Amino acid sequence: MGELTRKEQIKAKAAHMFRKKGYVATSMRDIAAEMNMEASSLYNHISGKQQILEELLMMVAQAFTQGMAVVKSAKLTNSERLERLVKLHVDITVDHTDAVSMLTNEWVHLEGYVAEEFKALKVKYEKDMKKIVNTAIKEGQLADVNTDLALFSMLSTLRWLYSWYSKNPTVNRIELEQEMVRLLIPKAS
Repeated sequence: MGELTRKEQIKAKAAHMFRKKGYVATSMRDIAAEMNMEASSLYNHISGKQQILEELLMMVAQAFTQGMAVVKSAKLTNSERLERLVKLHVDITVDHTDAVSMLTNEWVHLEGYVAEEFKALKVKYEKDMKKIVNTAIKEGQLADVNTDLALFSMLSTLRWLYSWYSKNPTVNRIELEQEMVRLLIPKAS
């Protein structure tokens, strides 16, 4: 992988700061200071905090959306689809820990059409995942559990995985994927 562009460096630093301090509490001056730049120089690369937030969150949302499309089109059982989705969450969390952290709280600061687009992608992803869970239960691939509660449990755990992972960054990705699948997917007995 090549070197990050200056804009990518700024976004990575901002994502880390948003995770640590929060979007609202992080100023462009704070980001500039962390980058050892003048605040005015940041604007040569980015229009402002909102653009950073939009680009980071939409990058993550698109990664989940594209991953869901691949999983849905694959010749897999619905139980296997769920396993792949758990692995997708782990992979995106490992690759973009700071950006993923913004999915829990910071997305509410999105504005305008980007906020609407983000919400629509989030709702569609959750509906697709719910359908997969429902079908897997009906087909006897998963334990007969409450679908809404199972989905809530899975997504809540996966959305907060960044918190655990940031404290355990040396864990093997494959082992983490396997353990998360074991923990989150209630197999039929």
